[in-house]
Amino acid sequence: MEAEPKPADVERRDPSSANQHRRTIFSVPVTVTVSIGQARLSVSEILELQPESIVPLTSRIEDPVDLTIDNKIIAKGELVETEDGSLGVKITEIPEQSYDDLG
Repeated sequence: MEAEPKPADVERRDPSSANQHRRTIFSVPVTVTVSIGQARLSVSEILELQPESIVPLTSRIEDPVDLTIDNKIIAKGELVETEDGSLGVKITEIPEQSYDDLG
């Protein structure tokens, strides 16, 4: 007895041009911005910045970060070090409204 195909499986097999267009849209790259904190500086403080200057941020290293697309929060996460030593974000929350805002 064969299992009934799931809706996503049916969509993938659908040869219609509308479905092909939908699949093409899913491959379009978008820029995801990770916001780790802010700093409020006066113009004179900005003009005094030099290499090696440290700008203190409003957040701590262990604070959650926001992932945004076009200034809309799509997820929250925490900073982690990846296997190759670079910085990454471990997703901890995906707000329900993020799907509504993007869809």
